Order: sequence, then C-alpha cells, then structure tokens
Amino acid sequence: MAELKYWLWLTTRKGLGPVGALAVLDCFTTPERASYGEREDYDALNLPPFVKNSLMDKSMDEANRILGECDRLGIRIMTFQDADYPQRLRQIADPPVTLYIKGRSFHFDEEAAIGVVGARKSSAKSRERAERFGMELASSGALVVSGIAEGIDSSAITGALRGGGPVVSLLAGGADKIFPRESRFLYEDVAAAGALISEYPPGTPHKGDHFNPRNRILSGLSLGVLAVECATTGGTMLTVNHALDQGREVFAVPIGLDEQSARGTNRLIHDCKAKLVENARDILKEFVDLFPAKLSALAPLSRSVVEARLSGEDKPQAAPKAPKERKEAPSPGRELIPRDQQKSRFTDDELAILAAASKAALTADEVVEKTQIPAKRVLSALTMLQLQGALEERPGRRHYALVELES
Repeated sequence: MAELKYWLWLTTRKGLGPVGALAVLDCFTTPERASYGEREDYDALNLPPFVKNSLMDKSMDEANRILGECDRLGIRIMTFQDADYPQRLRQIADPPVTLYIKGRSFHFDEEAAIGVVGARKSSAKSRERAERFGMELASSGALVVSGIAEGIDSSAITGALRGGGPVVSLLAGGADKIFPRESRFLYEDVAAAGALISEYPPGTPHKGDHFNPRNRILSGLSLGVLAVECATTGGTMLTVNHALDQGREVFAVPIGLDEQSARGTNRLIHDCKAKLVENARDILKEFVDLFPAKLSALAPLSRSVVEARLSGEDKPQAAPKAPKERKEAPSPGRELIPRDQQKSRFTDDELAILAAASKAALTADEVVEKTQIPAKRVLSALTMLQLQGALEERPGRRHYALVELES
C-alpha cells in the first residue's frame, strides 16, 4: 500500500500523461525514487517546465485520498510494473501506467479477448446483431471487451452476459461514476460477472477528451476488434485506427449500402482494413489455434437459442440432444463443509451452485438450467465462489466445486 501511493503521486502530476510517466520511470526506475528527485534531476528529462514544476510538488494528499476511495469502493489498482500487467498493453505506444479495476481480475494475456464497438445512435437491427455477436463470442469462450454506453456497446455486453461469459467494460471516468445513467444496472452486472476498468481514479467524471485515450486501452487489451455499425468518423473509427496501429485484427459487419450510419463499417471492408464477418465463428477461427482450450465452440448458436436469449429469458433453451455430463475426477483433499457451517459461509444461491457442480464441471448455462437461478444471480455467485476458492474455472468455461457439502 505504501508503494502504491507513489504510483498515484506520479500519475496525478499535472500534464505528465502516460508517455511522460514512463519517461520518468525510465530515468528513476521507481516512482518512489522519482518523488525524491530534485529540480536538477527533472531538468534532465525532456518535459515542459510546468510538468517539472508539478513534479516538484511532493504532497501525497491526493494519492492518499485515492487510496482511501479505492479501499472503500473495492477497487484494485494495477501498476505498469506489476507481474500481471497485460503484456498486450506493454506493447502499445502509450500504455496506461495505472489501471483501476472494479470486479474480477483477469490474466488478459491468457484470454481470447475480442473488442466489440459501434455507434451509440445505431439501428435496432445493429443493436440486435451486437447482442448476438456478444452472446456467441462469450458462449464460445471469448472474453468480450467493450464500453458500456447505450447502443452497440451495451448491446454487446448484454449479449455476452446472456451467453454466460465474463465481460470487461472500459470507462472514460472513475469506476464509481456511472455514465450514462441509463446503464446503471448494467454497471452492477459487469462488476459482478467481469470487470469495470479505467485509467482514471475514482471520482473522475467522464469527459469527452477521455474517450479516445480509453479507446486505445480497449483495443490494446483485445486480440481483435469488431466494428458493428459506425460512420466514417467518430469514436468507433478512432478505436479501429488504434487497433490497426497496434497490429490487432479488425472485423466488420456488412450493412446495406443505403444505411448512412454504417458507411464506416462498409468502408473498412471495402478498403480491406477489416475482415467481413457474419457470426462469431468468422472471428474466433482466427484465434482458435492460440487458445484451443478457451475457444470451445466454433459453431454459431442455433436460431432457437439466440431467439430465446435475446427475448430476455433467464433460462437458456436446452439443446435437443445434450451430451451426457462429463464426470470429473474429484480434486484430492477437497474441504468438507459441515452442515452447521454452510449457511454462515455461503448464500443459498452459492450452496445450490456448489451442489450442482460437485460431480461434474458445468457451464454457466448448465448451472442456470440445473438450479433454476436467474442468469444474473448465477454469474454473480460464480464470481464470488471463485474469489473464495470454493470453485474453479476449467477449460471451456466450465465450473467445478472445490469443496464438498456435508449432506
């Protein structure tokens, strides 16, 4: 915790920015050493005078305030020098020096992360497409990464949640600042089933000039970026340009030539900057060799399953001929939870899930079907059980209980 305050001191220096902060780290190695620097030390850096003046301000008040807020709100701080900082981000031109994470921690370099982006003011058909792509990607083992604003972003995130997968939303303000207000319930779902991630500390309002910096993190964390509907200019095209600059794959959904709002996606395909895709399989086949254990299903979901989930039903429709559950070899030395301790350690939802996943590893959809617990609550409980070490996620997004409940 003591070391973190120096990272926060560095990243709150006025006008420094991520590139400047990395230049300081190159010179001083650690932010703590940088905080003890003198004016002549900073003069050796190629920084504007007002930034050097900011470095001369040694007050830790703002850093301590941020630390307190993160502790109160349950927000984790990840720094550029942390072992689990994503290598994908290290490789971009201007990686964020700190990340604020509310929700689940991911090892992004081990995730088949796909960014899904598009216009806020989009057609109903494109929003439906985004939701379907999100659902198919998540149910096939990909990690869906997007924003959280209305339109394509929120549709893709909603679809991914219905697909039973974890999700990540990148924010242009503090993780405690809900924007737009219409997305407040989606914020809760993402924090429970995945993560809200921001470069900005708690309390930072969402500002217009924060969105493009946010976009380069979204594309940087992703293996590829899907543009569902966008104009030739705007935030989506900025994200696509970041992806191209970062060497990421870009995909686009073809839309009727008479649709003005889709001229950007059509142009990307026309200029051979994006690969034309019609379903998640077209995207995932590019990465299945890299993540064979993660990307379990390359066939698109059946129409009946898609329609059932898009209609908002919590219970996914079962496949007509579901294969028999695979019996899992029990983990050696599983902890036995006595009956009189079960209620004090786990919620009713968690107990039902542990009972269902004690003999066979189950996907989130299978847990919903077996327990009859709504999908939203299942995703939240799965996250909490993993954090408690009572459940593990196995290949194919299957969940297996690591404890036994005394009957």
